[in-house]
Amino acid sequence: MSEENKENTKNEEKEEVVELQDEIKTENDGIKISDDVVAVIAGVAVSEVAGVAGMAGGFAGGISEVFSGKKNLAKGIKADINEGNVKIDVNIIVEYGSRIPDVAFEIQNRVKKAVESMTGLKVEEVNVHVQGVNTDTAATEKSDEEE
Repeated sequence: MSEENKENTKNEEKEEVVELQDEIKTENDGIKISDDVVAVIAGVAVSEVAGVAGMAGGFAGGISEVFSGKKNLAKGIKADINEGNVKIDVNIIVEYGSRIPDVAFEIQNRVKKAVESMTGLKVEEVNVHVQGVNTDTAATEKSDEEE
């Protein structure tokens, strides 16, 4: 009888392992993540990067921000989710004096890490489009030097 008990115990352990594997496989089934959610996650990640003066959004985004009074965290970001893969376009305005390749590389790394860790989606591309340079800081520095 002790041999039968050992076999039954082994069979029960195998069944438990199979059940756990099934749960892991179906963990993300049925969860749909909106493009806007990914865009907001990317927007927060971009706002933490040094050298970014702001986001370059469209005309409609600027008007909605003025009327609502809320800051649009997804401004200047377009996310496209396709079969668990994400492509993200980021439009930024860079601070004067910042090294653009370094800023763009940091944005790509932070956005990819944030989106993949929070959503479980695979980030295929993070395209950074520099739409302008903020020269307000350059004018301030020049006036300080003159005084």
